[in-house]
Amino acid sequence: MPTIDTATLKIIRYPDPRLRKVCEPVTRFDDSLRALAVRMLELMHEAKGVGLAAPQLGVLTQMFVCLSMTDPKENMILVNPELTDLRGQIAGDEGCLSIPDVTVEIRRAASCTILAQDLNGEPIRATGVDLVARCWQHECDHLNGRLITDRMSEAEKIANRRALKALEAEFKG
Repeated sequence: MPTIDTATLKIIRYPDPRLRKVCEPVTRFDDSLRALAVRMLELMHEAKGVGLAAPQLGVLTQMFVCLSMTDPKENMILVNPELTDLRGQIAGDEGCLSIPDVTVEIRRAASCTILAQDLNGEPIRATGVDLVARCWQHECDHLNGRLITDRMSEAEKIANRRALKALEAEFKG
């Protein structure tokens, strides 16, 4: 990961093309990775989100942060995450900090296991259900260049057309 001035990082918005990129695995667990994680947590909390992936800051690396599954006052930092053991199906509304004012009903696994690394490269294995499982799946989508707009029904595309057009116009400047 190249050196990044984390103080200048902010949440990027749809349709920024960096949101469509597949992220690279983290291979260096150093102070720059820790600084990125701290900034991601700050931005997630400022935006009142439950999760935030590195590509949402324009950093194309496999890492996301989210609220803890056991204590909402605590956070999780997951590096090089991989979802396994996806079980059940549940539909729910999802929003995205990179696509404000857009909500999409998405069917996701009701529970899943995540295999990842912490900021020191140590393995993490955790199982999440309901909102935590949904959050992990949403953030892993980001690491693979997938957005909630990709999962919209035709009716949702129509309902969200104005908000998406406004974001597109804002992006073009």
